[in-house]
Amino acid sequence: MLKEACPECAGDVTVAPEIELNEIVECAECMAELEVVSRDPFIMAMAPEAEEDWGE
Repeated sequence: MLKEACPECAGDVTVAPEIELNEIVECAECMAELEVVSRDPFIMAMAPEAEEDWGE
């Protein structure tokens, strides 16, 4: 298992080693959506907010 501190609340977030780059996971403590930005070393960051597509 891979473990990283949540950038929002500093709680431990544990994921399976098979997790893919750019996959979104949720922190169990604060419910923040996190994105896997690197696998080696394992790093997560706050997931970008979904932006509205106004047909542009």
